Amino acid sequence: MKVAEKFISVNGEGQRAGELAVFVRFTGCNLCCSYCDTRWANEADAPYDKMTPKEIYAYIKDTGVKNVTLTGGEPLLHEGMGDLLSILAKDSGLRIEIETNGSVDITPFCLGNNISFTLDYKLPGSGVQTAMNTDNYMYLSPADTVKFVTGSLEDLDRASEIIEKHGLCGKCKVYISPVFGCITPSEIVDYMAEHKLNDVRLQLQLHKYIWNPDKRGV
Repeated sequence: MKVAEKFISVNGEGQRAGELAVFVRFTGCNLCCSYCDTRWANEADAPYDKMTPKEIYAYIKDTGVKNVTLTGGEPLLHEGMGDLLSILAKDSGLRIEIETNGSVDITPFCLGNNISFTLDYKLPGSGVQTAMNTDNYMYLSPADTVKFVTGSLEDLDRASEIIEKHGLCGKCKVYISPVFGCITPSEIVDYMAEHKLNDVRLQLQLHKYIWNPDKRGV
């Protein structure tokens, strides 16, 4: 498996935002979002370490950190991901979060009670909205998350529509995040209040406020 970077930090977003986590970032992605902040890891010549699922698990255990975030790129496209998740699912001391871009079928990867998904729904401003696989929403649980990264009022309108259409707040946690530098958090709060978006959470990417937004390995 092609690992672009691995490190310990705090979760910058998701249900365990602010908690310590060990991150494993995989190279490559099938989408190219307009606001992608890890584009470097998606290039064909992106640097990587080749690791087996067992080696990745050994690294995770050596850190002593129980929250594990598998991210990318798009981690679910990697050959060997099923094997890795099968290993991780057997370790009840770990809590695994898979950050996926919302285009890949998650059903082959629902392998254990300690595995949860954070799915993006790519809004119009992303340029890749047509790639979304909303069939995934049938398999969500309260441990899972759907995240809407928004950069405009048009994006917010679409997010509101998808949340209501699929009854997402009754299935999982729902977050709206701003595209960094494109829309202010206060604009999102005003929209949430105007449209009565109950049970939807505004989320800021903590790591972009703690460190330089372009810093890697955090």
